[in-house]
Amino acid sequence: MENKAKAKKNITIVSGLPRSGTSMMMQMLMAGGMDIVTDEIRKADDDNPRGYLELERVKKLKEDKSWLNECSGKAVKAISMLLFDLPSNHYYKIIFMQRAIEEVLASQRIMLERRGEIKDGISDEHMAEKFEKHFKQVKDWIAHQSNIEVLYVKYNEVIADPLRYSKVVNNFLGEDLNTKTMAEAVEETLYRQRKN
Repeated sequence: MENKAKAKKNITIVSGLPRSGTSMMMQMLMAGGMDIVTDEIRKADDDNPRGYLELERVKKLKEDKSWLNECSGKAVKAISMLLFDLPSNHYYKIIFMQRAIEEVLASQRIMLERRGEIKDGISDEHMAEKFEKHFKQVKDWIAHQSNIEVLYVKYNEVIADPLRYSKVVNNFLGEDLNTKTMAEAVEETLYRQRKN
């Protein structure tokens, strides 16, 4: 009972690099019965046909943190660059999605091409180095936060065994989510930029 009461006070943050499977995890949580915080401003498209499930206010987290007061017991998506701006007066459970850097870069490249946007000239090798350095900084920072628990989840492993990872996530959150419907929310056909 105590665990359940505490779970309701947690804010669940689904995080990771862009294109790392955060939308898929949000869809899993929603399918499992968890309340998610989204404004539906960013609509589904060819790159995320089932939707992004984002909240625009997250992007201004440094300037405005007030909305977090409404997120207890709910899940919200925030890319890893924004985690450093989380205020220390809340308790967070972070589900951090990990995906091979090559796949992240390939997915980003295709998304930019589809939108007609030009990549800024930085090589994949340089971007991979930047991402790796950033991930280490985030991991080190999280390890020193007393108000944060984290579960690192590999995107391709969820695709391979969605029911197992639905149970792992449910256990981490201390929730009573429907792990069967969570697993059913995983669509393998959307795993497109696969590392060889």
